[in-house]
Amino acid sequence: MSTRARSNPGGIRDVLTVLQVEETQPYKGRKPPWFKVPAPGGQRYRELQSQIKEENLHTVCQEAACPNIGECWERGTATFMILGDTCTRRCGFCNVKTGKPTWNDPLEAARVARSVARMGLRHAVITSVDRDDMYDYGAHAFVGVIRQIRRQSPHTKIEVLTPDFRGQEMPLAKVIEARPDVFNHNVEVVPRLYTVARRGSTWERSNRVLRTAKEMGGDQVTTKSGLMVGLGESFEEMVDALGQLRENHVQVLTVGQYLRPTENHLPVVRYWHPDEFKALEDAAYALGFTHVAAGPLVRSSYHADEHIVQDEPGVGPLHQVAAQA
Repeated sequence: MSTRARSNPGGIRDVLTVLQVEETQPYKGRKPPWFKVPAPGGQRYRELQSQIKEENLHTVCQEAACPNIGECWERGTATFMILGDTCTRRCGFCNVKTGKPTWNDPLEAARVARSVARMGLRHAVITSVDRDDMYDYGAHAFVGVIRQIRRQSPHTKIEVLTPDFRGQEMPLAKVIEARPDVFNHNVEVVPRLYTVARRGSTWERSNRVLRTAKEMGGDQVTTKSGLMVGLGESFEEMVDALGQLRENHVQVLTVGQYLRPTENHLPVVRYWHPDEFKALEDAAYALGFTHVAAGPLVRSSYHADEHIVQDEPGVGPLHQVAAQA
């Protein structure tokens, strides 16, 4: 199937003009020292990798080439990606493959919930690829996973990280009615960068989704969103974007550094210093966010169990299974 390059989303020829910069970081250039992380490969990592493969599941940790996969999997936490590994959209920053999806397994929800229960998770994150090919854009699949986890692991907090459902309220209402503990939808970048980074989406639509989710869920649902830096945005643009999120009742925020997955993806304009992330965190708390995670390696699901108050202390990865073996 012929598709446009990710670095040329929407047919935009001059990416630097849209990013409003004169130069970018070389793809294979040396990264700042604060990006060094241990290579994955510990015992818990291997156990979880084996279990995910055995259940024929997908994780965003693998598909999006997350730099924290080693740390998170050693903690026994993972973000499950439902509805396959092929997305109907082609965002300029994302490493998930794009094309015509075929995955539609009616037993997937039960298998994800079984893995959550076996791992003894106190907080499970469920996300998906965009499925604009489905009648409800995949909302029913989120509902199925939420219900199955409630049955098989009733003490686990459930966070869903959803697409924008094309701005339609009925699919969103389905998901909120199932009462996830956290509803997350990432706006990803500041408004100016949407035409190059989030082809097929709009800033206004994403904010409307977050506002509507809070209106529907009330105090029973915590709303959350995340952004990346490194694509040429200014500190002032970021603070303005955060202010708009707060106006739409977003409570939890994550901010991390964009890292270019391949040479065909959008280039990194610059690497933000940890001190700048701290300044963003302070600005976000001043705006009224209840929890903020900001740092070079922060991703939407990084330490997600710490973003809300937990009722359970957590039993750790594969603890119960090992004890019964």
